[in-house]
Amino acid sequence: MPLRPGWGALGRPGQLRTNFFAVRMPKDAVYYEYEIDISPKAQAKGDRRERILELVEQHPTFSSFTQHVAHDRSQRLVSARQLPQPLSVAVRYLEVDQNDDPNALSFTVDFKFQRELTMSTLNEYMSGNPAHRAIDTQPFVSALNLVMQSSASKRGVRVGRNKYFFPSSTQHRQLSLGVEAYRGFFMSVRPMYKQLMVNINVCMTAFYIPGNLAEAMLAFGRSTAGGMPQQFASRMKVLTKHLGYTKKSTISRIMTSLTARTAKFDCEELGGRVSVEDFFKRKYRINLLHATDLPVVNTSANPKRPVYLPAEICQIMPGQAYRGKLDPEQTSNMIQFACNPPEFNGNAIVGQGFEQLGLRSGGAASATLSAFGISVDPNMAIVPSRVLPPPTISYSTGRTQIRNAGWNIVDVKLQKGGTIGSWAVLLVQERRRDEFKGPNDPDLVAFLKTFLAKCASSGIAGANKPPKILSVDLPSPRGDHNRKSALEAIRQTLRGNLNRDAKPSFILVLLSGRDNYIYPGIKKLCDVDLGLPTIHMQLSKARDSRGNRQDQYFSNVILKVNVKLGGMNHLLDPSSMKWLTDKKTMVMGIDVTHPSPNSQPGSPSIAAVVASVDDNFVQFPASLTLQKPDWNRDSKEMVEKLTIMTIERLQLYKKKNGKLPDRIFVYRDGVSEGQYHLVLRDELPKIQAAFKQISPKAPYKPTLTIAICGKRHHARFWPTAPGDANMTNNGNTVPGTVVDKGITSIYGFDFYLQAHNGLQGHVRPTHYTVVYDDNRYQADVLQQGTHTASYLYARATKAVSLVPAAYYADIACERGRDYLNALMNLADDQSSVAGGPLPTPDKEAEKERVFQDAVKVWGRGIHPDLAETMFYI
Repeated sequence: MPLRPGWGALGRPGQLRTNFFAVRMPKDAVYYEYEIDISPKAQAKGDRRERILELVEQHPTFSSFTQHVAHDRSQRLVSARQLPQPLSVAVRYLEVDQNDDPNALSFTVDFKFQRELTMSTLNEYMSGNPAHRAIDTQPFVSALNLVMQSSASKRGVRVGRNKYFFPSSTQHRQLSLGVEAYRGFFMSVRPMYKQLMVNINVCMTAFYIPGNLAEAMLAFGRSTAGGMPQQFASRMKVLTKHLGYTKKSTISRIMTSLTARTAKFDCEELGGRVSVEDFFKRKYRINLLHATDLPVVNTSANPKRPVYLPAEICQIMPGQAYRGKLDPEQTSNMIQFACNPPEFNGNAIVGQGFEQLGLRSGGAASATLSAFGISVDPNMAIVPSRVLPPPTISYSTGRTQIRNAGWNIVDVKLQKGGTIGSWAVLLVQERRRDEFKGPNDPDLVAFLKTFLAKCASSGIAGANKPPKILSVDLPSPRGDHNRKSALEAIRQTLRGNLNRDAKPSFILVLLSGRDNYIYPGIKKLCDVDLGLPTIHMQLSKARDSRGNRQDQYFSNVILKVNVKLGGMNHLLDPSSMKWLTDKKTMVMGIDVTHPSPNSQPGSPSIAAVVASVDDNFVQFPASLTLQKPDWNRDSKEMVEKLTIMTIERLQLYKKKNGKLPDRIFVYRDGVSEGQYHLVLRDELPKIQAAFKQISPKAPYKPTLTIAICGKRHHARFWPTAPGDANMTNNGNTVPGTVVDKGITSIYGFDFYLQAHNGLQGHVRPTHYTVVYDDNRYQADVLQQGTHTASYLYARATKAVSLVPAAYYADIACERGRDYLNALMNLADDQSSVAGGPLPTPDKEAEKERVFQDAVKVWGRGIHPDLAETMFYI
């Protein structure tokens, strides 16, 4: 990766507080790393390993070491002192409240020395001397994370790698039936220039609401038609006490067709085949209250040996993260809970965060830190910052003034209006309010006249042409699985009323409500099958006559219409674009979206590559493709067909411009820090291969720059004092804020940029990291260039948080998900085998079947008639 070419100097200088805290430790500190080996391995899996290590810590052989060691509760331990070798501890496995059991499993835990961790080596890396750049910091950082997180891991609930929640003492909010949100803290050690830091941030995660499983099932039954969904219960952990102690089990499946009375199994102890109800009555003297009205749950991972438990003896385990994908209602409630002003988050971090994470010096919780000679400064670090100047926005007529990274388009005409050849309107009728009465409804005529007038006044040509109005009455959703009949009715309406050889410039689709199937179904039908450009309106917003709301809504829709017609909404001043226009340049955006927890196993990942085709960097057509996930990890971030997709983008650029670009700039979205090297190892050669293949006779060697765009980081900024010039009214930093010192890479070329205005909550900057750079950009050129480019997003009149090329790639990926909606977003609860989990070979076969189904549905991808347009916008 390229070294930093220098520091940026452009803009108004200032200082900001940031949620990084200085970590102090002895310069000559030496720590010791050990591998934890538990045998027999076959029985020491999952949660059981954690309990085994708890028993080890209580064992006389090991208890004297506990104060100066930290471990991951699984396979790695770090000690402030050398442990004796060999060190082996034998324990008998008992649950926390279990009396001695003569049949308890026995485990032997060996601690095997691996290496010394000499922290002076880490200090050399942090010195900034390029000679030390190649030092592998991962062993040091991961060891320090174990130490720093030792108190939090004992007192809280860890979710993911570095997030901790403390349910007993943390604010929470119900998101929906059975699910609530908790506020916790992220914590991660980061080596910075001449200073070790720890990054701490507020974070939110959804948890199951603890309580009796039967009561939860009854609550679902009262509020939803199908009762508790399989997706909700799958992999949920429950606690039972009928054995005389608390046992933890994981639900494989709700057995919807079996109750405690009808579920039977062979029990030699009770003389043959018995029902679950009889078994609990005779063996444990438990009279079940819901033996006939609630299903049992299967807690076995072995499909040949199910274990059925009555819901009423199961307690949903407290402190258990919810693994499902949040639905729109849950997401909305989560955003409301998480949307706190910067001051609130800052106070939570330095107050509650330090306390709960055990970082406050002198307390019992920080005893392990003291044993390692480590302490944490309770004050946020202060770093230099700058505020970059905004560009000037131009339209064909009228002038705009940028304020807080946004502008108004009243009395302006679009820079280059597209032309409407012919157009159509599709009324999707579902007998809801806000719908028009039909094609001849006078209110519809007036509505369309107003819309056309807005198109004309904005500079779109041909806006005086009346549309062809189509109407389709959809069948009821009840009994219409995945709304297949409804979508077929729409297909027939479009096919039967539109001329394939004279397609409309666009179809305006008028929807009267939101539906999980209709919108994505129409997009798939029109983008892939029929090749028809569509623009959707929600009538509840489009017909809102309060104030100027309809006019504003139409203005936003027209921005999409014009781009799809090939027009240009606005441009930047020449000086802001010079970094791209001084030679023929193509800007690319790359992203990959993966199956969600709600996707059917075997669903594909979807990769998108967008690229500019004009010198104004307005039009970004896209290539989309499916790729098989790595089923060991459920996702594959690198783009497999990147060579073909890059060739497609270059071919279209040449078609539009008569030649290939001299320079290519790639903004790569969705790659974590730990995957930067994969972009250079896997994707860079594929892009370079495209250069060779597109011009096999004459060498084609454009200069190439690749920058990673990161949004999933935890760096946040605060003004240093109230009323600061760098502060907005809601306490956020101002648009144009850039930080490239203090908390950035010691050697690499990266910066944090906040181009947009943070209207709600605590604004998050984008972290840009240059991983490859033939063009040798200077810091000011790339920082200000990326900043001004953020004002070019086609469907908004404001700067956006992510540079448009990457933003478009993200939107294109989401459009691809719409095409596979039933697989990717709405996996059917009934799609699994009713009897329980599938055996591994069958699971793999089922995944392959689902993937091949996706390939079949996807077909040839985007229709050729739309392939050269921004169909996804």
